[in-house]
Amino acid sequence: MERLDKLLAGTGRWSRREVRTLVKEGRVLVDGLPAAGVEQKVDPAASRVQVDREALAVGGFTYVMLHKPRGVLSATEDYRQQTVLDLLSPDLKRKGLFPVGRLDKDSEGLLLLTDDGDLAHRLLSPKRHVSKVYRVWLDRPLGGADQAAFAAGIVLADGTRCRPAGLKPLGDGREALVTLHEGKFHQIKRMCASRGSAVCRLKRISMGALTLDETLEPGAYRLLTGEEVAKIGEKI
Repeated sequence: MERLDKLLAGTGRWSRREVRTLVKEGRVLVDGLPAAGVEQKVDPAASRVQVDREALAVGGFTYVMLHKPRGVLSATEDYRQQTVLDLLSPDLKRKGLFPVGRLDKDSEGLLLLTDDGDLAHRLLSPKRHVSKVYRVWLDRPLGGADQAAFAAGIVLADGTRCRPAGLKPLGDGREALVTLHEGKFHQIKRMCASRGSAVCRLKRISMGALTLDETLEPGAYRLLTGEEVAKIGEKI
């Protein structure tokens, strides 16, 4: 059993002071009833907690959506450089979370952190072909011929063959959406380079059924809602 204020503050979405206000205003429900107070004890594994009628995933496994900023490693620890776990509150860091997949140090965007190894395995399994969508900024426009090449499957300079991928140029083609169904090393950068264009910036905006919450600034995070967790599970 955990105190309600500690549980909600641990999501990263509210401070304990903000939680007190939410409870006082009757905006927090525990198993369908208004919370009695911030000190109310809650069973994370069994209780249904809602804020403004939005169900929070607070029991069992932990699922965190992070807007990974550039310059931070997608790793659990590093003695020389900052990792994504260093961005979390002490309460979350103690839960043994790990990133599902990775983003390069100089890339940004959606990163899921969890302690649910089974879900992570299913999201990353090559057999599942879970789609990942990235927004890329390029030094040279990509167009129709490049779309066809991506759709056919790019062969990289070292002979590596990539699965067919989606390319949707935006505006003048110096920005584009790229959809992958696999995750080879520096894949988007290498694919774009094979078409004569260098990636200047890369941001992941979705992974399977999970889409980056654009209200999250780089470095910010929140727990997934119950609906988001269910949606991920249904799609893999």
